[in-house]
Amino acid sequence: MSDQYRDDAPHSVPPPPPYAPWPPRPEPEPLSEPLSEPGSRARARKKARGSIALLVAVAIGAATVGGAASTVLGQLTDDRAGRTSAGVQGTNVSTGRATGSVAGVVEAVAPSTVEIRAVSGTGTGTGTGTGQSTGSGVIISSDGEIITNSHVLAGAKTAQVRLNSGKTYTADVVGTAPDKDLALIKLRGASGLKAAQLGDSGSLRVGDQVVAIGSPEGLTGTVTSGIVSAVDRDVTVPKESEQPRQSDQGWPFEFGGRQFNGDAGESTTTYKAIQTDAPLNPGNSGGALIDMQGRIIGINSAMYAPGNGSGSAAGSVGLGFAIPVDTVKSTLDDLRAGAGTGAGAGV
Repeated sequence: MSDQYRDDAPHSVPPPPPYAPWPPRPEPEPLSEPLSEPGSRARARKKARGSIALLVAVAIGAATVGGAASTVLGQLTDDRAGRTSAGVQGTNVSTGRATGSVAGVVEAVAPSTVEIRAVSGTGTGTGTGTGQSTGSGVIISSDGEIITNSHVLAGAKTAQVRLNSGKTYTADVVGTAPDKDLALIKLRGASGLKAAQLGDSGSLRVGDQVVAIGSPEGLTGTVTSGIVSAVDRDVTVPKESEQPRQSDQGWPFEFGGRQFNGDAGESTTTYKAIQTDAPLNPGNSGGALIDMQGRIIGINSAMYAPGNGSGSAAGSVGLGFAIPVDTVKSTLDDLRAGAGTGAGAGV
């Protein structure tokens, strides 16, 4: 064999250098808490249950605090609502209707309004006399005390009273104050009646919404609404309570130097009145003027009802007046003592 084919021949090609080996693949780090182990799954479930329990506890706490706050607020509201002035029982706007709505006011106060029929000249409300008067009134005690206008009674000693429910009673005149055009009557044998709450006329502002409930033309429980047009209006009315008035004629009064509904006569009295544009008609006298919280803020007493050419009133023109309830409250004790009837000191 020739030398060129021998490995140890001097001219043979040297072998390639050796390659560096591949670095070893790193081993994955073991999980500290393998999920496949039963203990890890148990701890995960326990943590989830703890979170849910915390949420439930927070919800229960919030409900408890909210309920307690509602209870306290309800008690404070009830306490304030149950307070009345001048020793008069009262009730607030019913929760069956929206607070501050006309419907809510009517629902609360209508059961405390009445229609009154009196006949002057005979001393009774049912016999034949010199004139018949029809008006309205407001129940202020559960045993049947009713506030109305003195001119509604027209000098009668008793009257027939029809409740909003339709039930009728005979009422005796307890006291009158012709100077303020106010009177107090009391039903015979009445109990458990719903009394209205007397409010605060001193807090009234022009533009406040009001509701009127009365019995114009014998339509018991008629409702109208409007606003307070003005306060402290000087209104002059006849002082004599024995002037008869037919139900279709407006009660005469003077305002701003003008006469309305006829001549008020020589014997008159003037009082500060609430002016309202709530439609009032003959028969509304003695009825309730109410604020939107269901409180009596005035006793309707005078309204302009222009004639229609046939001798009858043509209806309301939005010019009505009410005696402020603060005047009623300041006069109530004298009326209960028999003022104007000979049973007590007059006012």
